[in-house]
Amino acid sequence: MNAAAQSVEPGFTLRRPLAAGQPVVYWRLGSIAERRYDVADQPMRGEMDPFFFLTKHKNFIPHEYPCRTQFAAERRGKRPQVGSEVSGGRIWLPFASPRIDLSGFWFRPTVLGTWAETTIDAASAGEALVRLRTCGGAILFANGEEAGWMAPYGRNLESAEDFKIILKTGRNEIRIWFDDLAERDARYYFQLDFLSGPTAAVALPIEVEGAVADAMEAALDDMRFEHPAYDGGEVALITGVSLPRDAAVAVEIEGDFMSIEAPVRFDFALPAGQKRLPIADAEQLPADFRHFKVTLTVGAHAASRVFGVEICHARRQGAAPKTLAARIDEALNEVADRAEADTVRALARLAIGQAGAETDAMISGSLPAIEDCHDCADFILVPLLWCRKAYGERLEADLRARVDKAILGYRYWMDEPGNDVQWYFSENHALLFHTAAYIAGALLPEARFVRSGRPGREHSAVGAARVRAWLDHFEAWEMAEFNSAPYFPIDLKGLCALYALAPDRDIAERAGKAVIRLLEIVARSAHHGILTGAQGRSYEHTLRAARSLELSGVCRMVWGKGNYGMRFHALPQLALCLRDHGMSVPAELAAIASITDDIAWEWTFAQGQDRFARLYHHKTRHHAMGSAAGYRWNQWGYQETVIHARLGRNPYAQIWINHPGEVLQSGYGRPSYWGGSGTLPRVHQYRDLAVVSFTCSDEQPDFTHAWFPAAVFEAVRVDGHRAFAQSGDAFAMLKTDVLLTPVKTGPTAGNELRAASRRATWIVRLGDRTADLQTLDAWAAAFADLSVRSGSQGELIVEDPEYGTVRFFADARVVAEGRMLDPANWTVRGDATRMKRQE
Repeated sequence: MNAAAQSVEPGFTLRRPLAAGQPVVYWRLGSIAERRYDVADQPMRGEMDPFFFLTKHKNFIPHEYPCRTQFAAERRGKRPQVGSEVSGGRIWLPFASPRIDLSGFWFRPTVLGTWAETTIDAASAGEALVRLRTCGGAILFANGEEAGWMAPYGRNLESAEDFKIILKTGRNEIRIWFDDLAERDARYYFQLDFLSGPTAAVALPIEVEGAVADAMEAALDDMRFEHPAYDGGEVALITGVSLPRDAAVAVEIEGDFMSIEAPVRFDFALPAGQKRLPIADAEQLPADFRHFKVTLTVGAHAASRVFGVEICHARRQGAAPKTLAARIDEALNEVADRAEADTVRALARLAIGQAGAETDAMISGSLPAIEDCHDCADFILVPLLWCRKAYGERLEADLRARVDKAILGYRYWMDEPGNDVQWYFSENHALLFHTAAYIAGALLPEARFVRSGRPGREHSAVGAARVRAWLDHFEAWEMAEFNSAPYFPIDLKGLCALYALAPDRDIAERAGKAVIRLLEIVARSAHHGILTGAQGRSYEHTLRAARSLELSGVCRMVWGKGNYGMRFHALPQLALCLRDHGMSVPAELAAIASITDDIAWEWTFAQGQDRFARLYHHKTRHHAMGSAAGYRWNQWGYQETVIHARLGRNPYAQIWINHPGEVLQSGYGRPSYWGGSGTLPRVHQYRDLAVVSFTCSDEQPDFTHAWFPAAVFEAVRVDGHRAFAQSGDAFAMLKTDVLLTPVKTGPTAGNELRAASRRATWIVRLGDRTADLQTLDAWAAAFADLSVRSGSQGELIVEDPEYGTVRFFADARVVAEGRMLDPANWTVRGDATRMKRQE
């Protein structure tokens, strides 16, 4: 037992019953021991994979890097190597998760190892059977004796093994060493299930009375933000459980895994009995979706949980300027003054004449990631090349020389030697790698690039050929990561650089057309400055960041509706294309992006190679909804959000439905609690009506749910199997065939509706206020009886008050109102139909 546990009083125990079949979820964890894992530089074979996230086995991504190959050869099937002394530190509290989950993102290959320990109090001596699950390796010890080990080391792919342990009467010390190789996103966790054995309980020694620890856990379990998002005012957490003793509170605020900003920390006291934790005014906190790690400490006992919320400085930003030129200036100044301090911000500063030491420091601070070929360094490199090419004379001479050295030493593609884990396979990364190689070689035509061994001219020519091949693929199939809010800006980053900087006219012209095409897709999927619709890859921090997401800033600059956050990939590059390089956005897109008249737009299109995603979108000025038609249903998902809706003008009035990939909230899973679906549902949509039917894997969580921020809506009713909402002149109904339960405690209290079953069918119905249906009650009465029945050909049939009989066939065809929509015929270019709004 570790020193901290040995020092506690005999009665200081966190005690929980442990029934057969339950996971053991209370542990004391040591720190994560991290060691960089480098292999010899070597090239890889492979190409861009437009299907990489269409997983064939569960949600396992098959591409393997040399570091994994070597690591597996050294360790797979062999007893794990214990890399540190037994240590114990923080208490792990489960908050409904069966796993002890330390997953995260590491930008270089890194070996991780951690000790975990707990105590099982057995009523009698006997043998217990336990099941250990992990992706990496693990060793199990009981009372100091090794009970067994496992070493699958499958990257982010769970394995399970059963072990027998001998329990004595009374307390039994259980320890686990678990380790793995982290490459980018790493699912680093274990789960220990108590399958059978003597009557037992967890009895974890702690540093405070058990009743106090219970109250601390209960307070965190119930805790949530006062509001689902903040655009001003005081940010505060509330809980329904007060503590019996005074506590110290530490709140660390940080961005998602890509954020380079240092965490912001607040420390304050929480008096006994107080249930509100005020933190700071929203304007004092960094914008974007932020994670708040809250730690309560009483005496020497600490308990923590992570909460997420969006902060947008919309009140400071106000309404967008009226003219495009003024909005371009506003966008460049916003990025230059308030963005994260990276090369994108440096480019904006150089473009408005803010060269100097502060700008140089942003570039200098970004160089180590490029010099060391961190994953996602290509995101940094492309705007750095723009800085160097367009404004290089404004950089300090020594910095400019270091920039050139970094450019020459970078690894531009997998066929060049290296030992990194840069992600070469997705189309957004591939575009940036090829763009960077093309522009860098032209920038330094006589210099030799270290990894390719080519002089700049040849290096550029190889990059140009690959850029042209990428554009061929894009022009045929567009986005594999279809309609994805976080990946539009990445593609725009590369394409804008090509438009502005490409030495070859054909590439510049094709890139410019691609930029306009992406803006058209955004316009058709946006609803008053906020993207709405099915997305091929999504994250909690992009779905819930309604106003601060970069696409909202793009909509603000181009069409005058939206807001800015702090993270940017493409906004200043697009601004410079418009300001300095003659790009022009078609004027007609403004009316499509933000509808002002009484019409509806129906848009059918396809994305991805071979049109694997067929997408439907319908919107009026009052509401919008988009979905993926017949998309991979009943298969394990990755990060796809397949139905998404918005109501009214409030940017936070949004709804989406998914099956969580993990129960841990604010986790790193792909899929996660909100981002993607563990099992993908069968989805059909016709205009304002959608059916979402789940048959979820038994290995995954046993509920489906909807993001439904009740406080944002002007009126809400939840009644058994139905939930109704109004925002502005728009109405919505969600109806399920199992009981619909509002979540009332924890991080998503007031924002989440659950259907507690792996089999559930949801109906989504939107509508506008009409002369006959003026109130939510009247509209609800008109649609409350909607139901789904099965037809003889496997179709799902809905009798709709406006559309009549709507038939959704298993092959994704829809028949309604004398029309047949067949997704098999939907094209990449798409068809947009201007329709009269239902009266």
